[in-house]
Amino acid sequence: MTYFRELPNLEYENFLSDSNGSGDYILMKNIFVRGKLRDDLQNVFTLFNKYIIEENERPDQIALKLYGDPGLDWVIRMVGEVTNMPNDWPISSQQLYEFCVEKYDGENGMYETKYYQTTEVKDSQGRILLAGGLTVDKNFTIPDPDPDHQGNIINPTEPVTNYAYETNLNDSKRELYVLKKGYIGQFLNDMRDINTYGFNSEFVNPKTLRVANTRVTNP
Repeated sequence: MTYFRELPNLEYENFLSDSNGSGDYILMKNIFVRGKLRDDLQNVFTLFNKYIIEENERPDQIALKLYGDPGLDWVIRMVGEVTNMPNDWPISSQQLYEFCVEKYDGENGMYETKYYQTTEVKDSQGRILLAGGLTVDKNFTIPDPDPDHQGNIINPTEPVTNYAYETNLNDSKRELYVLKKGYIGQFLNDMRDINTYGFNSEFVNPKTLRVANTRVTNP
């Protein structure tokens, strides 16, 4: 993952060293630096494309497909605000099935009703009177819009199983906004600017700071 190569460095005094502060340092990445997409660009929709994640597809595969470089998987995750892979990324159908079997104590529990939702209702002119997908009580009713059935009551609901609920939740993670290829160069330049140190008392070079180790003790 090339993201870590983009991070600046810290020279951290080695408290295990026998040199007693004579200049023995450990070089490490400054993982506390956090880049993000500029706030003023987040709502500029012309910079992005909508992408639907395919079954078993990984960020590095998407980066290879869109940018020709699997090492730019971190760009896919950062722009798409995927901060936690297990929670923010869709799992495969098989993994989802196994997850539901375990979570709901077998197939019987998996296919039990979790809640009820509305089905779409239109009038005779095709106008939507009731949107589908609204969570309601099992006994929810409305007047029948059919003029030939005036005074009747209908129950425009359908059950949603635990499995259907988990499937819909998983599928909702498949929609991802990705940066258009033509803006990748500028994005990477902005990230390098963020990860460059300005001159200060700990400055070694634009990519490295030397920091004190408070755990160093003298014998």
